[in-house]
Amino acid sequence: MNTEQLTELIRKAVQEVTGGIPSVSPAVDPGEVPDLSKVDLRAELAVPDPANAEEYLNMKARTPARLGVWRAGPRYRTKTYLRFRADHAVAMDAVFTDVPEDFLAANGLFQVTTRCTSKDEFLTRPDLGRLLDPDTVAALKSKCKANPQVQVYVSDGLSSTAVEANIPDLLPALLQGLKSQHIEAGTPFYVKYGRVGAMDEVAKALGSEVTIVLLGERPGLATGESLSAYMTYRGYPGMPEAGRTVVSNIYQGGTNPAEAGAHIASIAKKMLEQKASGVDLKM
Repeated sequence: MNTEQLTELIRKAVQEVTGGIPSVSPAVDPGEVPDLSKVDLRAELAVPDPANAEEYLNMKARTPARLGVWRAGPRYRTKTYLRFRADHAVAMDAVFTDVPEDFLAANGLFQVTTRCTSKDEFLTRPDLGRLLDPDTVAALKSKCKANPQVQVYVSDGLSSTAVEANIPDLLPALLQGLKSQHIEAGTPFYVKYGRVGAMDEVAKALGSEVTIVLLGERPGLATGESLSAYMTYRGYPGMPEAGRTVVSNIYQGGTNPAEAGAHIASIAKKMLEQKASGVDLKM
């Protein structure tokens, strides 16, 4: 029996069972494929016939965790698996992409770089992401106000996505909050390939009393947009982590960026008044 005869035999068998061969429509319409990462999992009723659908959705609304993903036999459903892969891709993009230069220009930030020379070196040599070379220090001293009460700067950290998502609202709110409290702010700028510890080098170079870095955090499967503000009083290279004050989870699904800016400004005022940060700061 050749291939054509086998094909015809299968066709006849299918016709006998189904009464004909149904036409198959495409699974996805031509054009752009929907972005699964944009679907709000908190509003999705993923469990079939839950005993209490209203309470189930109320519980999901309080957390970004994947509650009640359900299953198909012993495995996740296809949609659940694809959403996992989509969120993982968002996290990867947040780490491996760079903040565009036009974004920095639009937000009034000039760029300097730590001692890392590439994204690969930044990820594999975190120690270099905490250091500034002499040319960078010279550039900061030439472009920035010396000895400000508060020096604010932005850094990519492990999420460029967080910088792009939050800085347009966060940075102006923070600077306005400092101004309203009659606190002198230094010249804002952007540090590429920066780790948290680079803020101590910045404090040493510019002589700032309070130093604040707005830095993208390591992304997870819940979001790639979370940003944190790390703050020190009279920071110095080698400062212990206990000396840092942190405002974390800044993004639209956590602490609103504009509200976070006002809150960070109020903390900076307390630091100046108490001359302390970290565990020594009384909130």
